Amino acid sequence: MSRSTKTYMHGALPGAGAGLALAAAILLGGCVIQERVDAPPPRSYAPPTPPTPSDYAEPVEGEMRAQEAPPPLPEYEQPPCPEDGYLWTPGYWAWGGGGYYWVPGTWAQPPRIGVLWTPGYWGFVGGVYLFHAGYWGPHVGFYGGINYGYGYGGEGYAGGRWSGNAFAYNRTVNNVNVTNVHNTYNETVINNVTVTKVSYNGGAGGVAKAPTAPERAAAQETHVALTPLQRRHVQEASANPALAAKSNGGHPAIAATPRPAAFNAPEVVHARGAAPVAAAAMTRASAPPASREHPGYAIGARPAGAPPPGARPGMTPAPPNVAAHPQAVRQPQPQPQPQPKPQPKPQAVQHANPAKADKRDEGGR
Repeated sequence: MSRSTKTYMHGALPGAGAGLALAAAILLGGCVIQERVDAPPPRSYAPPTPPTPSDYAEPVEGEMRAQEAPPPLPEYEQPPCPEDGYLWTPGYWAWGGGGYYWVPGTWAQPPRIGVLWTPGYWGFVGGVYLFHAGYWGPHVGFYGGINYGYGYGGEGYAGGRWSGNAFAYNRTVNNVNVTNVHNTYNETVINNVTVTKVSYNGGAGGVAKAPTAPERAAAQETHVALTPLQRRHVQEASANPALAAKSNGGHPAIAATPRPAAFNAPEVVHARGAAPVAAAAMTRASAPPASREHPGYAIGARPAGAPPPGARPGMTPAPPNVAAHPQAVRQPQPQPQPQPKPQPKPQAVQHANPAKADKRDEGGR
């Protein structure tokens, strides 16, 4: 019995060894496969090609698109910052009513502390020009590489920064009055770009710039659209015929305002080469403000029937010039009245003796 058992044991050992060897081979094979999966990338690894700017741009607001390129940016001075807490938002060309019109640059209050303004821009995509609306966000994103000036040199913003709950203004690129604005600093800004007035990205003659890594990261952050005052600013600009490119030739008379929708403020600046705005071209939004004493009348307006300026009391207005205005109503001419014939005066009686004449006269009384 013992011999047979011993022989059985010895006969079973080779089979067991083969099984262990097979299991080890399987385990080793699995380790080799795992080793290939976790292998580090080769040293010649290159990042993927960055997508086009349109892939990272903000959604198009209102689907503003055009078949023709926007006009060049006008040249204008920045109005002074009205007070602390206002951030500069550059002007731009918008599309509406079959043509471009200028939305003036302005100082606007942000919706909350800590956000910055990313300007909108036009981009040539798919054979058309699309407008990518501006927005508020923690960082300045991609705005087409457009050099809007005053801190917006095509990438980022060098006009100021948040310092806690207050915004500090860089006086080297902003028009600030230290009497009204107290948190300022001086920092030289060097732009390593060619300064042009091109107002769109891509296409023939457009700015050739793709978003940087920080700009792509900013596109993924939470954004806030235009504030109600900013929307009103755009609406009133679209309703003002004087801001249409067809009317001003690309040189708007209202290039920038001190506050949103303040188109009639004394601090309004015009573009270089702009013509004066005709009174008839001004809309109700840019009409003179109402008088406090007479809310129904605008300051400078003359009620119906009122005498013209400079008229003196009791002065009769001159009749219309019939030669210059043939349709004017002709005043009836006075007809000549018959004059009575003059009666002959009685002749005095001549007396030879004046003394007798005197006595007659005294007797006849």
